[in-house]
Amino acid sequence: MLNLKKKFIPQISQIGEDNLQPICADKFDLREILLTTDLMKKTLLTILSLMFINCVSNSQIINREPLSPRITGYRIEAKLNTESQTVVGYMEAFWVNYSSDMVRDVQLHMYMNAFKSNKTTLYSEINSKASLKETEKGRIDIQTFTAADGANLLPSAQYFSPDDGNLHDSTVIQVILPQAVKPGDTVSIKVNFETKLPSRIRRTGYADDYYFIAQWFPKFGVYETTGMRYRMTSGWNCHQFHAHSEFYANHSVYDVKITVPNEYIVGTGGLLLDETDSGDGEKTLTYRAEDIPDFAWTAWPGYKVFTEQWEHVKITLLIPGERLEQVERQFTAVKNALEYLTKNVGPYPWPHLTFVDPPAKGSGAGGMEYTTIFTSASFFKIPVCFHVPEMVTVHEFGHAYFMGILASNEFEEPWMDEGINSFWEERIMDHYWGENSGMIDNPLLRISDKSISRISYVSSGSRQVVSNNEYSWNYPHHTYSMMSYQKTATWLYTLMGIIGEETTNEIFREYYRRWAFKHPSGKDFINVVNDIVRNTHGDEFGPDMNWFFDQTLYGTGICDYKVSDLHNIKLESALKDSTLVDTLKKNLPAHDTLYKAVACIERAGEVMLPVDVLIHFTNGDEVLESWDGKARYKDFVYTGKRMIEWIKVDPEYKIRMDVNFINNSMTQDPNRIPLRRFTNKIISLMQFFVSAFTL
Repeated sequence: MLNLKKKFIPQISQIGEDNLQPICADKFDLREILLTTDLMKKTLLTILSLMFINCVSNSQIINREPLSPRITGYRIEAKLNTESQTVVGYMEAFWVNYSSDMVRDVQLHMYMNAFKSNKTTLYSEINSKASLKETEKGRIDIQTFTAADGANLLPSAQYFSPDDGNLHDSTVIQVILPQAVKPGDTVSIKVNFETKLPSRIRRTGYADDYYFIAQWFPKFGVYETTGMRYRMTSGWNCHQFHAHSEFYANHSVYDVKITVPNEYIVGTGGLLLDETDSGDGEKTLTYRAEDIPDFAWTAWPGYKVFTEQWEHVKITLLIPGERLEQVERQFTAVKNALEYLTKNVGPYPWPHLTFVDPPAKGSGAGGMEYTTIFTSASFFKIPVCFHVPEMVTVHEFGHAYFMGILASNEFEEPWMDEGINSFWEERIMDHYWGENSGMIDNPLLRISDKSISRISYVSSGSRQVVSNNEYSWNYPHHTYSMMSYQKTATWLYTLMGIIGEETTNEIFREYYRRWAFKHPSGKDFINVVNDIVRNTHGDEFGPDMNWFFDQTLYGTGICDYKVSDLHNIKLESALKDSTLVDTLKKNLPAHDTLYKAVACIERAGEVMLPVDVLIHFTNGDEVLESWDGKARYKDFVYTGKRMIEWIKVDPEYKIRMDVNFINNSMTQDPNRIPLRRFTNKIISLMQFFVSAFTL
């Protein structure tokens, strides 16, 4: 076990009864001396804790100015024991009460306790009834927990389950403080802990000699004040570890020392400041991270390390040696994402970034994000036409913005990170790798990233059972991913189709400017949308865009516009008034026929959105009509010598929420060319998969 007391507060060991001068004995009795000594200890401890807090919260190593309020901060020394599969740690941490409340407790996440048994909330939600092997279990054992003055806080600590009352879950701990924390005051804690890592990696854990270590230390929840994220009353936001949720935390400063065997290569979300030989075949690495919500790290002897530079950012890639052909692809992907998000959302503020491609045995750690470190996912000899590794890299890096910089509450509003991030991932992939080939680019088959996402939503049989406005663990019938990722991305594309791409980009630039490092809610995002759309388009779309979000974000309806019919009727049979027919015919050549042409459009779904209708006539003329989409049907009628040849609803596919593109068009004279094309695509698809799986 590490003991940092000697390092951080060396004066304390020098103060005690034996150090008092005898000269004091004739002036004070022994009890007064002991009381004075105890007071001196507590005072020194408090002073040193305040010095630590001031040093951590105000010192600048990475950026010139703090990016966040730094409500919390952590100083941790950790040692990886590769025999017991544990991390032994000592932590000093603080929380500042920026509210106007007298706060009587602190609440902390103990995420690793989700792996204690098959009865925890995490395992209950994945319906895992199989007993866990001892190696598969994980936990955090708190050995000491004290306040700044040395007071023992363990007797006033208790586990509780605020979300489901599960008595077998210990992923949240509440500590009642000796005294209420006044506004502006600080809670400083010191914790000795040991974290046992699980062998079945679910985002965190180990496999053989591979380690990815996340959610590994006691971590403060977020104390939300009245009005923050539209909260009605102040209180702690500290949810349990759920199977289908990610995380929510204050932006913090981390000073972390990690001791590992010499042969291990380490990557973290921090900036490496120092590396020293600790003796006994071990080394200690010192890292600093500023204004990020979490600190994660990985260690494995098999990593190959590559670095490249993008503008101000030094990028480090850790990758298995057998996948070196992936290196260029991975760097290209992350640089494209940096460029696109910097231009259209806002700057990436840190000068460092580490990303990891885990080996096959550590694949359970793939595809996760921790702001300045994230994990991708690839495999040996994956064809260049499959852009899956690039997609994972782009997606996980994007979380640095929506989970990291903006830091929305993923427990309660998962769409704000996963959905918005998926929207930007799809835009980036289709921008750099081809509008129709962002995911697969093969002569036999081309598929865009946004199309795969949309298909996942529109083909789901459960797409209407719940809205996007749910806590992450409340989505029924396995709808969490479809709703949080794919549906959100699809309705964001629809919003962009209505208001335009540049307006959409400006919305996200303003969202970044207004809410970076401030934990916005969904309503805060909608307010930004309303402001930008109104400033750009006036009242073209109404006084606000609430009508859109009421249907797409908060509603469960589907969008389906279709062409129900088209008619080309000779006017003699369409009009009973022969005088009118004769009058119209006088204006036409004798050999021309007069027609009443009708395009019949219907709204088959509940969602009402403005939509374009393109009508093509037999003489080559085209008319683009606009419809507000509110009524159940709309007929477009034309009188003259032209007949309608074909009709297309939403010809530019702006309304990607439309669940059925097939019924969006109709032609007067159907032919078998489209059928032959479809058959050819099926044959090409079969050939593609045969060739792909026989490489």
